[in-house]
Amino acid sequence: MRTLIYLVIGILFGITLFKSEAASWFRIYEMFQFQSFKMYGIIGSSVVVGLIFVQSIKYFKIKSFYGEEISFTPKNKSFSRYMYGGIIFGLGWALAGACPGPMFTLAGAGYLPILIVAVFAVFGTFLYGLLRDKLPH
Repeated sequence: MRTLIYLVIGILFGITLFKSEAASWFRIYEMFQFQSFKMYGIIGSSVVVGLIFVQSIKYFKIKSFYGEEISFTPKNKSFSRYMYGGIIFGLGWALAGACPGPMFTLAGAGYLPILIVAVFAVFGTFLYGLLRDKLPH
């Protein structure tokens, strides 16, 4: 049942991304060229809403729909981890014209060449898993 609920939420999220043009290569290009505020507004409002939800969950000790405690594990903070990861992620995003969320939205909308990008994104994640112990963190 959980899988069905997650699938429905994912489909609704994908429709929202597509209808808001957040999955549009042109909108992403405009953002990287600093020609439009639209994508920054979408990303910024997502960060603000996420911040409010996370802080509310922590403050009110809200449990999941299934009664499980929601916990947040603190992350190790290091400059190199976020700098290198951000550069690689940003380069991939700029070259592909899509980050992971819109990638699958575009595939669902019928833009099948994006599946090549999705395959290499999964491969990159797998490669990171193999090299994780050898990378600077």
